[in-house]
Amino acid sequence: MSETRKKLERVGCRWALAAALSLAATFSSAQQPAPTKLPQPAAQSQAPESNQAKPGARLSPEQQRQLFSLVDQIIQFSSDETGLAVRSQVKRQIVSRAAVESYLKQKMEEDQTARRMKRDEIVLKKFGLLDRDFALRPFLLSLLDEQIEAYYDFKTKTVCLLDWMSPEEQKPVLAHELTHALQDQHSDLEKWTDQTPEDVSLNSDADTDHLARDEMDTARLAVVEGQATAVMMDYILKPLGKSLVKDPEVIDMVKQQMAASADSPVLARAPLLLSESLLFPYSEGLSFEQDVWMDQGRTAAFAGTLDRPPTSTWEILNPRTYEQQQVPPVPLLPNIHLLMDKLYKPYDIGQMGQLDVHILAELFGGDQAARDLTPAWDGGLYWAGQLRSAKTDAEQASTQSIALFYLSAWKNAASAQAFAHIYAQELGQKYSGVNLEQTTQLAGSAPSRSAGPPSEERVYSTSEGPVVIAIRGRRVFVAESFPLALARKLATLVLDAQGSGAMQTAGAAAPGVATPDSGPWQPLTANLIRFFSDCGVMKVAVEAESQAGRPSSVPLL
Repeated sequence: MSETRKKLERVGCRWALAAALSLAATFSSAQQPAPTKLPQPAAQSQAPESNQAKPGARLSPEQQRQLFSLVDQIIQFSSDETGLAVRSQVKRQIVSRAAVESYLKQKMEEDQTARRMKRDEIVLKKFGLLDRDFALRPFLLSLLDEQIEAYYDFKTKTVCLLDWMSPEEQKPVLAHELTHALQDQHSDLEKWTDQTPEDVSLNSDADTDHLARDEMDTARLAVVEGQATAVMMDYILKPLGKSLVKDPEVIDMVKQQMAASADSPVLARAPLLLSESLLFPYSEGLSFEQDVWMDQGRTAAFAGTLDRPPTSTWEILNPRTYEQQQVPPVPLLPNIHLLMDKLYKPYDIGQMGQLDVHILAELFGGDQAARDLTPAWDGGLYWAGQLRSAKTDAEQASTQSIALFYLSAWKNAASAQAFAHIYAQELGQKYSGVNLEQTTQLAGSAPSRSAGPPSEERVYSTSEGPVVIAIRGRRVFVAESFPLALARKLATLVLDAQGSGAMQTAGAAAPGVATPDSGPWQPLTANLIRFFSDCGVMKVAVEAESQAGRPSSVPLL
């Protein structure tokens, strides 16, 4: 599910602009800004009427010339802010709404993207993260149509500006997108952020290699969007004598506004999976960049995180672990193919990272469960296979053709029990005819655990076959839709492989290093983040920064 999740991330930037503009209003009312040569971003209500593009109107030739001239001016601000050099002039073009819609539809219809999205949708539904009758593709098109503000095209090295928004409205958006241009000149973003193999792994060695690098692309996209959102925020604040580093409390204001979507009706009705995946790189990426900037300085926060990027959402959510170069926990996956390959063809594989667990816990157990359980996460992985007997398109598009297992590790046994409980409660939302058939207390099967805590196995019958939930100490194993005997063999095989001590890792490479022959597999929702990230800067991130700074929202400083 990596490609879909990664593309979700770029949808958020329009949200951040509105929040930034409102912060400017708040700080401006608190003190008079010092004179500055920076182009001042004005709130929409304060912009001269002659400079506003009326609804349905297109920019005049003079406004287009003004917008083009701003590119060179604002990219220098972004360079000064980040320390990233301007190595070449950025191409620019004005695009119409029809051109943007065509661009988005073309992305949806690309063979690789369409294949990954189709695979992702089925597995996400199997996990219960999307309703069975939810149509992902048309909803994403509606969401993008509502949200997109501008975009930087990695392939053509062009910043694309909208012909229905005034130059004043697009200034902060330019600060965001031109930061992407600088990142691209520094690191070649198309390669840097897209290392996902097109096909699933077919053997144990490939499984291990993929899992060792699974969350790399998602973490890198959080760096990319976090940096660009930080520059956009400071573009608003600098004329007022403020900055993210000098005034770190602005992050809380922005995050509060990102939780609101009153001006985004499509986003407001989006499933939790989509909204959380969309917000993650803007909200948590911004916090990550601010922490590194304050702890280690500007070079470490910008060039440093591009040159030595984090490898997991765990590091993004816990920046000190990145600064201390701690290796994220990755469970071991033993060779399952001798058991699986006769009945199932490999369909999807990946880590269940800390972000994925947060979404699962919030969806299945509510806000409090997510707050309680997320810090106790200690690693996870999943594997999905499709029945070889599923031949027709209809059969292959159904969740009934998919069987999956999921191993989650926790810092303590109580958290493992709590997670197993809320996961079991959610089965009735995914399947019909759910019944608890048996609960069994079992001694650990591996000799090293014979004197350890007992294992518990719960077996449920459902409309799509058995569900087995096995708990062994701090670990929970879930198998869905496998024949019961096979599910039990898998539980024993995978749990025994973890050993009895601290979490082992799946042969992870050094942080930030990928082998040339095999890119990283991604966490459960990574494809969604990637899809949004590739589409452009989004309304919801832009408006959050504006709304957060309005005098009615924020106390004067």
